Amino acid sequence: MTDTPDSFAALALPPYLLSALAEVGYETPSPIQAACIPHLLAGRDLLGEAQTGTGKTAAFALPILARLDLADKRPQALVLAPTRELAIQVAEAFQKYAHQMPGFHVLPIYGGQSMVIQLRALSRGAQVIVGTPGRIMDHLERKSLDLGHLRTLVLDEADEMLRMGFIDDVEWILEHTPATRQTALFSATMPEPIRRIASRYLREPQQVKIRAATATVATIKQKYWKVTGADKLEALTRMLEVEEDFEAAIVFVRTKTATVELAERLEARGYEAAALNGDMTQGLREQVIERLKNGSLDIVVATDVAARGLDVPRISHVINYDIPYDVEAYVHRIGRTGRAGRAGVAILFVSPREMRMLKAIERATRQPIEPVGLPSRGEVAERRVQQFRQQILDTLAQENLDFFYDVVRRMESEDGLATRQIAAALAFLAQRERPLRPEGLAEPEGAGQISRGEPTRAVSRAPTFEMAPEKTERKPRPAPAPKRDFDRAPIVRYRIEVGRNQGVLPKEIVGAIANEGGIDGRLIGQIHLFDDYSTVELPELPAEVLDILKRTRVRHLPLRIRPAKAGEGDKPRAARRPSAATADRPRRR
Repeated sequence: MTDTPDSFAALALPPYLLSALAEVGYETPSPIQAACIPHLLAGRDLLGEAQTGTGKTAAFALPILARLDLADKRPQALVLAPTRELAIQVAEAFQKYAHQMPGFHVLPIYGGQSMVIQLRALSRGAQVIVGTPGRIMDHLERKSLDLGHLRTLVLDEADEMLRMGFIDDVEWILEHTPATRQTALFSATMPEPIRRIASRYLREPQQVKIRAATATVATIKQKYWKVTGADKLEALTRMLEVEEDFEAAIVFVRTKTATVELAERLEARGYEAAALNGDMTQGLREQVIERLKNGSLDIVVATDVAARGLDVPRISHVINYDIPYDVEAYVHRIGRTGRAGRAGVAILFVSPREMRMLKAIERATRQPIEPVGLPSRGEVAERRVQQFRQQILDTLAQENLDFFYDVVRRMESEDGLATRQIAAALAFLAQRERPLRPEGLAEPEGAGQISRGEPTRAVSRAPTFEMAPEKTERKPRPAPAPKRDFDRAPIVRYRIEVGRNQGVLPKEIVGAIANEGGIDGRLIGQIHLFDDYSTVELPELPAEVLDILKRTRVRHLPLRIRPAKAGEGDKPRAARRPSAATADRPRRR
């Protein structure tokens, strides 16, 4: 097997793609990208066997983008995906890589989305279509999608489409594409029906087989926190505050810019932190590593490439602040701890949309990753009290305190104070720079609870870092208000800043408000859709719930909810009622 190229430039990708990759933090190609990109750039068919999480989206998206004719608005590439979630994810990846390609359009097409919106978008034109089989068939049958000029077809996660019963639909779509097309098929496994499709529809395909890394160090305890409510920086500092046996940490982020920004923010909170990225000179890099080794630095914020070969025994924790793009990167990251048989801890921050990657990591490493709760304000306070007590005990054991005993005795006799009063005042003075009771810390949603719904778990305690209480934190997201309070509340019409032009559906508005605001769906009244906004009737909302819903997003746009003005929403052109979601289902033959 040939060595993986050390840069994307070695794969002959055009400069505008190389620049976009640098912006999003891609520094070196993964094995599947290095193996697939040259074949696809050369126009060859490809049969790829690779698990989710190996970086295959970039492996087919980059060659497709490199070969597009941006002047032609007709579909030139079609990517079939088994689920709407994957279709959206792939479309977003295309958009990210094509950041410097003016005139590029990618269109995700899937069931449950308004057909009118899709028809309008198709009429405007898109060079790349990403869709689920059922909805692609709908458009082909009504002739709203023309694949006559298709150059490339990608079947992503073919074995999953087989499992979901889409294989007949996939074959039907393949028969409605030009015979001259380039075809790439990716699958985690190769069952017989997938091999049959490959032999029938692929022409002399190049075969690429990538095995995801499966070995992680047994001495590394792996945990994840599902990103909710609180911002990630506050979550990071709380975890550092209560983590057991903390010595030093590497915090991994995706981009070079993020290393500097996060390191500066940690320094502002009183941590000894520094950035480590590819833009630093060798001298600066060695200086950071030496400080980490000798204990004058406790946190390094790094990118994947900058941390390669880093071997510092005192690294007790690896924090995946940004989830890696593939499983290989995850295994390499957490390998920075747990060295030479020492125990280590790896913590992964996962947003709800990244749970798919978490499952891929668990499958590839064959190890479950334990969900953990965010330490509560009370736990942080308890940990600080423990540290304060230990400092007092150490001082009593190690220092000569005769002079201070005399000072206390004089205060007792001359000022009539009890020893407990004097001790309490001294404790207050000693902790002013680092309050034992961190009043300034916002209590984020879900604090102290794990993210899969398990009961509250006591989080381990014992580090040496602090959070500056003077930092202004975001308001906490409160628990949903009790239903009985809403039952008695008067009905108010509210305006939200999403409407027909954004493709929003009433059911999406209902789901967002019910889930994020803790409002029973039966209490959500009439919803009227307009072009650029909508109105919804709700029980009068308390300020804290209104604040949550202002930030709640539908179709990636914040609702920015507010009470409607007089006349807003009185005469909608056509009120649409919530309807059942239309999932892509296999066609019955």
